[in-house]
Formats: sequence, structure tokens, C-alpha cells
Amino acid sequence: MKWIKSEDHYRVPLKSWCSDMEPLAMSQAENLVTHPSVFRHVALMPDCHPGYGMPIGGVIACREDVIPNAVGVDIGCGMGAVRTSIPVLDTDRKKLRDLIIKIKEIIPCGEGNSHRKVQPWDNMDQSIDDFRGRSWYSGHVKERAGKCLGTLGGGNHFIEIQAGDDDMIWLMIHSGSRHLGNIIAKHYQKIALELNTSWNVSIPSKDLVYLPIDSNEGKGYIDDMHFALAYAQENRRRIMDRMMAVFTTFFTGADFDNPINIHHNYAALETHFGENVWIHRKGATSARKNEIGIIPGSMGTPSYIVEGLGNPESFMSCSHGAGRVMSRTEASKTLTPQDCDTAMGVVVFDRWSKVRRGKGKGEYDLGEAPQAYKNIDDVIQSELDLIRPVVKLRPLAVVKG
Repeated sequence: MKWIKSEDHYRVPLKSWCSDMEPLAMSQAENLVTHPSVFRHVALMPDCHPGYGMPIGGVIACREDVIPNAVGVDIGCGMGAVRTSIPVLDTDRKKLRDLIIKIKEIIPCGEGNSHRKVQPWDNMDQSIDDFRGRSWYSGHVKERAGKCLGTLGGGNHFIEIQAGDDDMIWLMIHSGSRHLGNIIAKHYQKIALELNTSWNVSIPSKDLVYLPIDSNEGKGYIDDMHFALAYAQENRRRIMDRMMAVFTTFFTGADFDNPINIHHNYAALETHFGENVWIHRKGATSARKNEIGIIPGSMGTPSYIVEGLGNPESFMSCSHGAGRVMSRTEASKTLTPQDCDTAMGVVVFDRWSKVRRGKGKGEYDLGEAPQAYKNIDDVIQSELDLIRPVVKLRPLAVVKG
């Protein structure tokens, strides 16, 4: 841990693994330590940066309430990784480029892209119709969720082919619940705001409104969140299955270890400091003792497979990635494609795409450039009391959403 802060007006202390804090992220963290629902302390992981309401890279516990924005809008966003039986020396740049081209052909990537037809999933048919009474539910939402199953999404979601320091090729993905989780999150944020306003409760920010767990609304959020988590996990599983199938067409006879598939945006009932509490991890990964986790870097920089140490001070959590130092808008305005190509080095990657911003002026979308993120090795060094690095992974080829 880097530092602990406690002021007279704090309800609970602030415990941080960050070397430094952006002013906005610090302001959001101080809203949390004065929040009436927060238990014991607030934990900030070393990748912490500003989010919506609560910093990304934050972990809190609540005894009796759930805070929708302490989970976030991409419910169930998380990571997948698998070790292949193919040595790194068995690949080359041409084969990697052909591989990512094929991956993009069979896995829809990018914001708004989906399969043309609804993808069958028994859990979808059995569960989503149970939500007909929810105002977020509609035939359009159900159809879009079906078409988005097994798709990457946009923003910072990615697919990577990686070289492990164990000399083997690894496959990694970052994706979540797509449109479904966003709809559910916004629905309950609106309900919580209406209820908190009617109760005239005193909270530090309207972005941190809450729902009592024993209320109908709180139970509804937990049920719907769990469905979004299952959807996100299935989404990653399908992406990984397709990646492995494509990989074997380029590397005949390839075998795979059991894939890792974990969330980093969720709430869960756990026992900490002798009490059953709802742990909210927003951009944070569970790191119980001996639990295997994934901490990715930015594109062009290393990622890590890690093992949790079960540190109670972080609520047995660790970072979920490198963490931003630039917003997407700032990166796109200040960096150039040449800067980013240099930072990417020899990693195989499709060219930077242009997007329309502001007054219709075309700008390159450089929001996911390596320079927009913290140094992943510094982040890992800051949390060696939370995790043990197991395998360091160097990117060979990247597919961005």
C-alpha cells in the first residue's frame, strides 16, 4: 500500500496503492469515503483514474446497499486468456497478420457491430423473458443482446495474440456485456436517483445514489446484474472458442489449457473483516489467495497473468489494467498516428482509423494508444502485496474494437 488518508469529515479512511492521483479521481474517492453506505474503508488500486461517479480502479464494501455506478455501465466487463501449446518461435509476422484478419472476419468488432442473426443461447431464452416486467426490457433489447453475443465491442476492448515469458503463445480478450449491461445500469441508476431524491437522503454526489439490498429495486438490480454477468462471461467464452478454432487453422495440432474468464465490473456478496458485505469492484479484479487473474497493459505493452495473495486491506482485490493518464479525446487531439506507430513498435496492428469529432472534422481515433495509459510495469510493482506475477505476456498482434 502506498498511503492512507483520513480526515475529520471522512466516515471511513482512504487506502491507496496509487503513486499519484488525478484531482478528479481524488475528488470522486473523497465522495466515497463520506458516503453513508460505505463500510470499513475505500481501496484504490494502482490503475485508478476518473470514472463516472466512482473512480475506475476502486473497491468499496456496503453492508445493506448497492450503488449502481460503483459497478459501472459495462456490467461484467472482464478478461479472458488461454495458453496455447505453440511455441513463440513457431510464428512470424505474416502468419500473425493473416490470423488477425481472419479473426476480424468471424468476430464482429467495434461499437455497434454485431452478428446478422440472433445467436442461440439457452440461458437467453430461459432468463431474459423473466424481465418482461422491467421497463428496460423490450423486444429490441432482447434481439440486440442476441445479435451481440460473441462480439467484441468498441472502446478499450481488444483481442491480442501474445508471447509469454514461458515461451508459449497466449490468446487474450477484453470484453463485457455490450448493450445489455449498459441498458440495465442506466435503468437502475435512474431508479436510484428518483428514490434517493424522494427520501431526501444526504449523499456526496447524485452519481452515487444507492438501492437498499432488501428493497424490490435493490433485489431487481442484483438479479439483473447477475444476468448481465452471465451474459458477459458467455460472450467472452464464445469469442475465445472462435479464436481457438481459427488459431488451429494456422497452427495445426494446437492444444489449449483451460481458459481463464473473469469479471472486473461487478458487485458480489463476500465476507470481509468478519461481516457479509456487498463488495463493489469497478475496474478491479478479485485477488483471493491463489486465485488466478489477468492484468492487461495497453495495446503495445505487456500484460500479466497473476496469482492473488488475498490481502484483506484491498478487500482481496487488485488492479484490472494499466489505467489511463489521458482521456480518449485528449489522446486523439494531442497524439499523431506516427507517435502511436512508434510506441506500438513491431506489434501487428491495423492502421489507426479516422472518426468524426467536433464540428464534423475528421480526427484519428488514438484513444487507445499506449501513451494514453500508465506504465503497466509500474502498476504491477505498486501491488506486489496484492498479487504475484506468474507469466508476463508481450503483445504480438492486436485487434481493437
